[in-house]
Amino acid sequence: MRPVELPLPDPQALAASRALLGRIAAELGASGNWISFARYMELALHEPGLGYYAAGARKLGAGGDFVTAPELSPLFARTLARQIGELLESGDAVLEFGAGSGLLAEVLLSELEGVKYEILETSPELRERQQQRLGNRVQWLDRLPQKFRGVMLANEVADAMPVHALAWTRDGIRERGVCANEGQLAWSDRAAQGAVLAAAREIDVAIPPSGRYESELALFARAWMRSLGRFLERGAILVIDYGFPGREFFHPQRSMGTLACHYRHHVHGDPFFVPGLQDITAHVDFSALGRAAAEAGLKVLGYASQAQFLVNCGITDLLAEENPADARRYLPAAAAAQKLLSPAEMGELFKVLAVGRGIDAPLLGFSSGDRSHAL
Repeated sequence: MRPVELPLPDPQALAASRALLGRIAAELGASGNWISFARYMELALHEPGLGYYAAGARKLGAGGDFVTAPELSPLFARTLARQIGELLESGDAVLEFGAGSGLLAEVLLSELEGVKYEILETSPELRERQQQRLGNRVQWLDRLPQKFRGVMLANEVADAMPVHALAWTRDGIRERGVCANEGQLAWSDRAAQGAVLAAAREIDVAIPPSGRYESELALFARAWMRSLGRFLERGAILVIDYGFPGREFFHPQRSMGTLACHYRHHVHGDPFFVPGLQDITAHVDFSALGRAAAEAGLKVLGYASQAQFLVNCGITDLLAEENPADARRYLPAAAAAQKLLSPAEMGELFKVLAVGRGIDAPLLGFSSGDRSHAL
């Protein structure tokens, strides 16, 4: 549940949240007072003008709700550029999904001189910030291109795609949805049906002594991966996010699922707190993404922890180029590298998955410690 120390939004932000609550209430009224959690998450994050990613609140950095790897240090993007550069052929492009503040794109453009760079961004506020930072060096897209050659990049994108919330019980598989209860949003279970039930039955879940195992089903992310596979003529898709392979995702000890909310640098578990003003995420099931890629005719090119991937791509060499005597530059860079690589920070929880078509040579980022066998 939400910690009591969460700061309250200002009146203007609260008014925006109430407007979104009105939109959710109208949908509940038209749907028998029940919608899937996936639909609720879609409204809370992406409802035009009101959802978290569709409205104007600051999301990244010290003044936002969370910090991503590109915000920590240019080291992340400079290291990633080594892998992207290896994959590009003449005339290829880089397509970034959900480019945040545009900082990752800015550094990659400086490292990959002359590359065609495209961004597909669903947040009007973030797109405006990107345009201010990047100017005419980037082309913004409103939809996927019909054909694409190069590298598609999704850094901390898949975790914000809507997920279905499920409960495996001794009485069957339940879908956890959302209802209105005495004027408040609340969880409400019903028997899982259709595609959700069929997909849930494919997962081997050990029901704990409590009689209930809760987790998430990322059908949106699977469909997204399959759609990318249809448009990718030659090249690779790099997915960087926090998550696990399927056996770890549905581990018996993870019986409460992976849903998490991010608000003003607090992480908590109440998805109904100020809808539209907080991020709602779930860890990524990388095995499911790998299977979806295979269904689209793509090949898994590598899967590794973020730490292993960055070390393989030479992050320690880049850090060594900094002068330790220049403490103002070196110490922040070293601290960022520690956060990116440490198993206790982002190094182990974050993973890198590469899938592609027409790529035969081994990839630099997976030259050591490839865990593709674990998918």
